[in-house]
Amino acid sequence: METLALLLIVFSAFMHALWNLLVKQSRDKTVFIWWMFLSSGSLMTLLTFALGLFPPLSLQLLVLASAGAVCFVLYHWLGGFAYRDGDLSVTYPLAQTAMFYVPLWGVLLLGERLTLIGVAGIVLIALGAYCIQLRNLSAAEFLRPFSQLGNRSVQAALLAGFIYSVGAILDKSGVDRYSPFQFTYILVLFMFLFMSLNLLRPCYRGRVIGEWRHNPKLILWSGPVIMASFLSFRFGLQLSPVSYALPVRQVSLLVGVLIGIVFLGESFGKIRLASTLLIMSGVFLVWYG
Repeated sequence: METLALLLIVFSAFMHALWNLLVKQSRDKTVFIWWMFLSSGSLMTLLTFALGLFPPLSLQLLVLASAGAVCFVLYHWLGGFAYRDGDLSVTYPLAQTAMFYVPLWGVLLLGERLTLIGVAGIVLIALGAYCIQLRNLSAAEFLRPFSQLGNRSVQAALLAGFIYSVGAILDKSGVDRYSPFQFTYILVLFMFLFMSLNLLRPCYRGRVIGEWRHNPKLILWSGPVIMASFLSFRFGLQLSPVSYALPVRQVSLLVGVLIGIVFLGESFGKIRLASTLLIMSGVFLVWYG
C-alpha cells in the first residue's frame, strides 16, 4: 500500500472518529446528521463553483453515486436499529463484517491482487475491530454474536455489514472513473436527498429547527469535519485497493477509544488493549505488504 494512500486514509479515520464524537454530543442524532450533510454539501458546492470542479454528469456517475448513497444510508439506518434494540457487544462486532466481504469483492469483481502479508494484515485488523466491543476474552464470548442469529437486531447488524461492503465497491468504482472530489460531491448530494425524504415524515415535524437552535456551533463544525473525512478517504481509495483501504480506516476505532478515555472517562481494559494491538499490527502489515 502506498504511503500517501495510507496517510490519507489514516487522516480520514481521525476525521471519522471526530464527526462521530460530534454526533454523540447532539440531541436528535438523525436530524443532526441531516444538518451535518447540509453543511458539508454546502461547503462542497461553494468549492465546486470557486474551483470550477463541475462533475461531468453521466448516467454511469449518477448510478454509481446514487447506488452508493443508498448503501451507506441503509447501513446507518440498519446499524442504528441494531444498536438501539440489541446488545452492543453482540451487534457491533457483526456490523464490522464488511471487512471480510470487501477483499472478496475486490478480488472477484475488481481484479485486485493481494499479497500474503497484506491478507494477514486485513485479518488482524478485522479481528481487532470484531473484538473491541466484546465483554471478555473467551471462546464463548467470541462466538456469542453468532449464537443469536434469530434476533432481529443481530440480523440487522449482519445485513448492515454486507450492504456497507457493496457500497465500498461502488465507492472504489466511482473514484477509479471520476475525480474523487466530483464523485464524493454527487454522493453527498444523493445521501442528503435520501435523508431529506426521511425527514419529511410527520414524526420529524419541528425537530429540524429545534436541533439547529440547540446545537448551531456543532452543526457548523461538523460540515468541514465530515467533508475532510469523506474526501481524504476517497483520494486515498483512488491510490490503493479497496481491500486494503477499508480495513485501514478502522484506525478510527482506536481514535474513538482514545477520545472515550481522555474526554469521556471510559476505561481501557485488556480487550481494548488486545484489539488495539491487533489493529495496529494489521495496519503495519498492510502498509508493508
